[in-house]
Amino acid sequence: IKMVFRSEEMCLAQLFLQSGSEYDCISELGELGLVEFRDLNPSVSSFQRRFVSEIKRCEEMERILGYLLREIQKANIAVPEEDESPLAPPPRQVLEIMEQLQRLEMELSEVARNKEKLQRNLLELKEYTHMLKITRTFMHSRSREALGPQYEEFPTMETDSVTGCTGMQRLGAKLGFVSGLIQRVKVEAFERMLWRVCKGYTILSYAEVDENLTDLETGETSKSVVFLISFWGDQIGQKVQKICDCYHCHLYPHPENDEERADVLDNLKTRIQDLNNVLHRTEDYLRQVLQKASEAAYAWVVQVKKMKAIYHILNLCSFDVTNKCLIAEVWCPVSDLANLRGALEEGSRKGDATVPSFVNRIPCSDTPPTLLRTNKFTSGFQSIVEAYGVGDYREVSPAPYTIITFPFLFAVMFGDLGHGLVMSLFALWMVLTEKKQKKKRSGNEIWATFFSGRYILLMMGLFSIYTGLIYNDCFSKSLNMFGSGWSVKAMFASQQWTNKTLQSNALLTLDPNVSGVFTGPYPLGIDPIWNMAVNRLSFLNSYKMKMSVIIGVIHMSFGVVLSIFNYLHFQQKFNVYLLFLPELLFLLCLFGYLIFMIVYKWLAYGAGESSQAPSILIHFINMFVMQGKDIAPLYPGQTVLQIFLVLVALLSVPVLLLGKPLYLYWTHRGGKGLRRCRGYERVRRASEDDNSTVQSYEDDEEEGLDELARREAAPRQFDLADVLLHQTIHTIEFCLGCISNTASYLRLWALSLAHAQLSEVLWAMVMRSGLRVTARLGVVFLVPVFAVFAVLTVSILLVMEGLSAFLHALRLHWVEFQNKFYHGAGVKFAPFDFSLLPSVFEQEGLL
Repeated sequence: IKMVFRSEEMCLAQLFLQSGSEYDCISELGELGLVEFRDLNPSVSSFQRRFVSEIKRCEEMERILGYLLREIQKANIAVPEEDESPLAPPPRQVLEIMEQLQRLEMELSEVARNKEKLQRNLLELKEYTHMLKITRTFMHSRSREALGPQYEEFPTMETDSVTGCTGMQRLGAKLGFVSGLIQRVKVEAFERMLWRVCKGYTILSYAEVDENLTDLETGETSKSVVFLISFWGDQIGQKVQKICDCYHCHLYPHPENDEERADVLDNLKTRIQDLNNVLHRTEDYLRQVLQKASEAAYAWVVQVKKMKAIYHILNLCSFDVTNKCLIAEVWCPVSDLANLRGALEEGSRKGDATVPSFVNRIPCSDTPPTLLRTNKFTSGFQSIVEAYGVGDYREVSPAPYTIITFPFLFAVMFGDLGHGLVMSLFALWMVLTEKKQKKKRSGNEIWATFFSGRYILLMMGLFSIYTGLIYNDCFSKSLNMFGSGWSVKAMFASQQWTNKTLQSNALLTLDPNVSGVFTGPYPLGIDPIWNMAVNRLSFLNSYKMKMSVIIGVIHMSFGVVLSIFNYLHFQQKFNVYLLFLPELLFLLCLFGYLIFMIVYKWLAYGAGESSQAPSILIHFINMFVMQGKDIAPLYPGQTVLQIFLVLVALLSVPVLLLGKPLYLYWTHRGGKGLRRCRGYERVRRASEDDNSTVQSYEDDEEEGLDELARREAAPRQFDLADVLLHQTIHTIEFCLGCISNTASYLRLWALSLAHAQLSEVLWAMVMRSGLRVTARLGVVFLVPVFAVFAVLTVSILLVMEGLSAFLHALRLHWVEFQNKFYHGAGVKFAPFDFSLLPSVFEQEGLL
């Protein structure tokens, strides 16, 4: 694994791309992903740039490809992906691809329209058939029953005594019929509307169709109802017609007699068979076209994406005065300059350029982007760091150290051998099957998050196994691998315990001062006898609390030490004496001394003197109030040393507060013109080191340029009050932060305790109840009990507790560790790389 302790050295370069080969040169750079392009036309709108027409052509091809992929997806045809990504096509092939896509779109559109028309005709014929069959039952039922006199809706159908005619006949009205189909959900509203509008001069009969019919507009399958409306008069018929149109009814002509109905049904049956045959042949032809198109769809998508990206980059370039050469400015890692020249030579060769394209490094005072190379193992840890902020250019990166410290701090809170083993096995399965999982491209975001952090999970699981061995904790049970160092037999041998003692005492205490009771420490971790002890929690609390403080102070001190590498690299040696040393002295004189007292007490006091061991907390408090003469000292000369350490810590505060502002003030007033900064001038507008640069010069001699270029930067105004304010804030934050951050590391103890207690409660309330069943059916009862125990262990202890420990470890790195040396105010290097370009079709799920 290649460790990167600080970002790559970058340089600004000009690319001179000769006319005719610029497309091939950009294509080669996109395949390699070496450089980040700068926009040389920031004031020009996107619609006024040189290659707008080419980009529009690519967008038109994307539109056609989107239509093609949607049709392929509807036909349930898989789009095969090629192992190697196709290269961007030469400009002369762009029109050929465009013509192929347009021709394919026209063919598909025509076939799709014909298919839709056939389906619509087939649906209408099926609806007409259902309507004829169902309305025939309506007419027969009405002919058998004397419908006229029985319907109150037709009061004017009574025969007049003088003329012998009905009232409707006197008005010249004729009986008419309207038949068709309507959606089932609209029937009630449709019937109510007919009654209100037609004043009762209609008769509505309806019945539901047994077959589900598909609506071609929405593609949904729904129930339909066949209706038959009988009415008197043309005016009523017009109203009925309008109501049917309003409810989107499908109307069909109603036959006058049974003979005509039978003829129509026979004709419909023949036409439906013919349409089915034609429709099947159309679908087969459409599938053949889509199958053939799917074989080239992936290559087309990639080629169009690359073409569009190339023309977008060309729009960022500017032309020289002769209009024969494109000029581009790029950020490039210094180590990749040779590859950059090789890519330009290859592009010039492919473009048949008479004059080769070339690169020229140029001096620049702008802040370069930050590039930290990662692999599949380190990328997850780098993401954790960059979630806090992208590092400044050439700043020390916390990522290499996070690979060890992050899973370790997580494991301190999550320490359990069994849980760590389950997590490791899950992560190991993801690691071993990563190629197969990448090909699946699951759309589940939660799964994608776990899979992207598979190596983090693996490291956290392995470290949890280690801390579980140290805690001697496996699913809340201890493992007696080496035999306990405590012996009960010695208590009886020395007559400390007798049988009467066992009968009269519920609790017994092992005395390590008795010879043979304590034979020595357990070889690895906590002695398993503590799992049975009543005072186990008190012992582990004391142990884990002190361990948390020790780990925290060491972690913070390491962060302060890393800051010296930034100061030396950026040639700010005054910060070593005015920032680094005061910060380190303040931290170590107080909290480093606290660690010393913890370790000294562990080593100096054994079992015999444990009753006389003084309290470290009281000694630490007395250290600040300069008291404690009445208390027995921890070691000889303790008072003098403590006074000296407190004085050093107190003297570090004014040095930290005033040292840097006064030095910068002296530099500005008395040392003007005497200091030069060689190499790259670091520009940090928002950081505390802004004010250290008063007058700077840029000298590219160290960068390896052939020509020496020096440009004097304009001096910035120095404001002592502003510098003093910033340094005051930094001093207060650091001094108070040392106290609060040390206390913050006690979360290691708290979460470790919580995890152990939850694990113990889960075992006691679930597994123990299953193991206590002594009947013959106890094994059968143990199966569901173990299933419940496994589900609760995974969901609560692994997922919820794991997430909690993960977030707390994240906070310890961001707040307590990284703020000691890491500013995280940089800009990430975004290379022009075809493999990093997002695909619209992948986001829509078409690929």
